[in-house]
Amino acid sequence: MAASRSRFGPFPVTNPQHPITLSLRGRLAFALNRLGEKLWAKPLLLCLVSLLGVWLAYLADRLAPGLLLPDISADTLETLLRIISSSMLVIAVFAAGSMLSAYASAGSTATPRALAVVVADDVSQYALSTFIGAFIFGIVALIAQMNGLYGRTGRFALFLLTLVVLAVVLLSFVTWVDRIARLGRVTNTIGRVEAVADLALQERARQPTLGGRLLGPSPVVAPGAEAAQPVLASGVGYLQRIDLGALQLLAQAAEAEIQVLCLPGAFITPARALAQVEAQDSLPAEQLERIAQTFLIGDRRTFDDDPRFGLVVLSEIASRALSPAVNDPGTAIHVIGSVVRLLTDWAQTSLEESRAPASATRFGRLWLPELALEDLLEDGFAATARDGAASLEVGLRLQKGLHQLSLLPLPALRQAAMRQAELALEHGELALRLERERERLRRAAAWVLPPSG
Repeated sequence: MAASRSRFGPFPVTNPQHPITLSLRGRLAFALNRLGEKLWAKPLLLCLVSLLGVWLAYLADRLAPGLLLPDISADTLETLLRIISSSMLVIAVFAAGSMLSAYASAGSTATPRALAVVVADDVSQYALSTFIGAFIFGIVALIAQMNGLYGRTGRFALFLLTLVVLAVVLLSFVTWVDRIARLGRVTNTIGRVEAVADLALQERARQPTLGGRLLGPSPVVAPGAEAAQPVLASGVGYLQRIDLGALQLLAQAAEAEIQVLCLPGAFITPARALAQVEAQDSLPAEQLERIAQTFLIGDRRTFDDDPRFGLVVLSEIASRALSPAVNDPGTAIHVIGSVVRLLTDWAQTSLEESRAPASATRFGRLWLPELALEDLLEDGFAATARDGAASLEVGLRLQKGLHQLSLLPLPALRQAAMRQAELALEHGELALRLERERERLRRAAAWVLPPSG
């Protein structure tokens, strides 16, 4: 296999595990996910597809003008195109209004942090894109037909395309009506947040250190190296992702080891070190700046590389449901079930990966910490335990969920579940008014907590 070279050393251009390939793949995936959260992206794509369809009909007329095809009259074609162009705009406006109403409902009944997941709903965006694309197709094709751009073959090709567009519009409308009826409901929002959180948690379970080496709680400077140089951020915001492929290349170029101190989701200020670099010689400020640029900082957290954010959003949904204005403990119980399911799946995947043969480290010069189990359970349960302390049914379900997590064969998970169960019990002891209810909560907590005395 032919290999190309760079100043970072030789690498096969087709190697999917090379840092350059991993860096480009990660950047593309992150950009596509952000693009999927924009309402204009898919409509723009479908508009381009509709224009391509009109051009293909024109091209068919020029490439094969003498084919013996049914002669579609211009009046028939214009009537169909007028129907499409006049009705699709109305339907598109109606669809956009319904979607905005559903988004507002999701933001008010669940949490504004879940809005990005709701907006990224593929079915709704596809339906809106279809309606707008069909409108553009009808307008452009009608103008072309009225100006005599199509002959017999072109009219027949355009007629077939029009029938296909009508079929796609009808199918999209049927599926969209079913989805829009559930789009703004809190249960649908919980399900979508759980789905994206599960993707991030499963990916982190398969790669606890994101492909790097494990950074312990007390990093030690390598023998013979200069004192570790801190890498500081230039702004304030949330760490959204780390371009580990580019960071590995920079470490190779500098013959250095880089210890990453912040994971995606951390709140960053110029006073907080993103990483520290160990090298034989101190790196110039330009190289430290290039290292800092591999840490993408934005004004909000994202779900892609931040497993804890999904748990935080679910916890916010439960807290809002438990507020006096909403008073919906059933939603909080639903969220508890989602969090328990997420952590159980994460723990099972972690166990499977720990038993599997060790794979080669992708980024040998990078050191990263693992997620702390205590943080995961605090993100998922702490707010619900506090805000639902006065609701016995929420407290009981929370203790049962923590009991199920404590049964998993992960000692650290059991310890973290015990601490959360103890905290939830203390909240309940203070908030519940009846001694009988407090006693029931103590019996439920005894499933998790060791017997006292």
